[in-house]
Amino acid sequence: MTTPSTEAARRRTFAIISHPDAGKTTLTEKFLLYGGVLTAGAGAVKAKGSGRSATSDWMELEQQRGISITSTVLQFPYGGKVLNLLDTPGHRDFSEDTYRVLAATDAAIMVLDGSKGIEAQTRKLFEVCRDREIPIVTFINKWDRPSRDPLELLDEIEEQLILDPVPMTWPVGDGEKFRGVIDRIGDQFIRFTRVARGATIAPEEVLEFDQAASEEGDLWIEASESVELLDSIGREFDRKRFESGELSPVFFGSALTNFGMRFLLDAMVDLVPSPSPRPDINHEPRDLDDPFSGIVFKIQANMDKAHRDRVAFMRVCSGKFERGMVVTHGPTGKPFATKYAHSVKGQERETIDEAWPGDVVGLVNANDFRVGDAVWVDKPVVWPPVPSFAPAHFRIARTTDTSRTKQFRSGITQLDEEGVVQVLREPGIGDQAPILAAVGPLQFEVVQHRLENEFGAPVELNACSWTTARITDAESADTLRGMSGVTVAARSDGELLALFESPYWLQRLEADHPELTLDKLIAEG
Repeated sequence: MTTPSTEAARRRTFAIISHPDAGKTTLTEKFLLYGGVLTAGAGAVKAKGSGRSATSDWMELEQQRGISITSTVLQFPYGGKVLNLLDTPGHRDFSEDTYRVLAATDAAIMVLDGSKGIEAQTRKLFEVCRDREIPIVTFINKWDRPSRDPLELLDEIEEQLILDPVPMTWPVGDGEKFRGVIDRIGDQFIRFTRVARGATIAPEEVLEFDQAASEEGDLWIEASESVELLDSIGREFDRKRFESGELSPVFFGSALTNFGMRFLLDAMVDLVPSPSPRPDINHEPRDLDDPFSGIVFKIQANMDKAHRDRVAFMRVCSGKFERGMVVTHGPTGKPFATKYAHSVKGQERETIDEAWPGDVVGLVNANDFRVGDAVWVDKPVVWPPVPSFAPAHFRIARTTDTSRTKQFRSGITQLDEEGVVQVLREPGIGDQAPILAAVGPLQFEVVQHRLENEFGAPVELNACSWTTARITDAESADTLRGMSGVTVAARSDGELLALFESPYWLQRLEADHPELTLDKLIAEG
C-alpha cells in the first residue's frame, strides 16, 4: 500500500554547500548525469529534450560571475530512490539563502577543493549546517589535480570544524597519478578510467588488493599504509553520530572526470536519513501520514522572463500533495488552489501531479506566500520561524529615473519578499529611499542588476555609516530615535531594527541603558 511514510522512505533530500570554485555546480550536473536526467554529448552535458546546457546557475549574473547566487531544486532517480537535490549559493554573502534552503533538507554534501581544504566561506556555510543540526557528507574534490596530503586534510576538518571525518574511500595517488580509490567498506580497489571531460559515466575496474599491489607499486603501498593507520585508530562510520552531526563520512574524487561519483551517490542513498516527522512551533512532530502540510523555504520571481511569474518553493512535510488540491495558507487563512504546480530544474519546469514528504513543489503565482509559511489541509500547523541573519552592510536605494518610481517600488517589494536583501523603511521616508541591509556586499550587486534588468528601474545604492543591527521594540525605539549615531527602521515583517554606526557606541548604550531592548539577530560575525 502506498502511503506518505512509505513514499518518504524512498526519498533523500539534501543540499550541497561549498566555497566558490570548489566544483559544486559541476558535481550537481554529474549527479544528474548518473541519475539519467542528462545525456552526454560532445564533451558537454545536455538536458534531455533541450538544446540548452543543464546548469543550476540559471541567472544571468551567476553566469557572468561564475558563482551560484540563487538556490535551485533538482530531482532525479538513483538506486531505486528519489533524490531531491537543493543546490545552494556558493558565496558566503548569500549564506542567509543557504540557511533557508537547509530548512528544507535532511542532509548536506560539503565539497572541498583537494588543494585548498577548509576555506573561510566553507567554514561559514558549515556553521549554518551545524546550527540546523544537518548531517554532513564530505566530498574532497579535484583529486585529479595536485592535492594536499589526505591525512592533513582530515586533521584540518577535525580541528577547524570540530567534526570527526571518517574516510569511506581513500585515494591512490593524486593529480596525473590519481589511479582510483580504495573502498574501505568493500575492501576493494576501484580503478577509474578517464573519460573526455567527464561526458560519460566513468568505467570502473574492480581489483582485489593483491592485484592492485602488484600493478600500482609505490602509490599503492603509500595508500594502503594510510588505510592501515585509519583502521588502527578506529576511524569507523557510526550512523548515530553521523545523524547527530558529530561525524562526517568522507569521499575522494573528481567531479570533472567523474572519479568517485558512484560512491558519493551510493552514500546519499545508503547513509542519508529519509524524511522524518517535522516538529511544529510547539515542538510536536507532524506525522508523515497526517494530512498534507508543507513549508515555504524560498521565493523566486522572474526565473523565466517569458512568464514574469513568482514561484514559491515548498517542501512537502506530511501527507500527499496532489495538483489541483485546495490548501490553506496558514498565515492568512486563505484557500489556495494548486493548479499550477511544477517541479523545477534550473529554468526547466514540468507540471507535477503528486508529491510526497521530502519532495519540493514550485507553486506558481502564490503571491501571498513568504519564507517560513505553513501550507496545510484539514489539520492546521505552524512551523518555527526561519530566523534572519544579522546584516553587516547597508545601502540607501534611490531610483535615478523618477519616471520609473512605480517599477522601483515594485522591484524593491519583490526582492524583499524573496529575501534577496532585508528592506528597512524609516518613518516618513518609506519606499522613496529604503535602507537595504545585507549579510555581504555581493547581495547589493544582485539587487542593482535585477532592478535594472528585470524591473527597468535604474538605481543608485549609496553607502551608509551603519555597521551593526539589533532587534528592538516600540518603547525602546522612541528612546533610541532621540540619540545620535542610531537609526531605527522597520522591516516588512513588522520587526524594528536599530542601526548603529559603531559597535562601541552600541556596547556603551547597552551598559548605560540596560532597560533598552537590543537583541541580537542570528549568525552575527
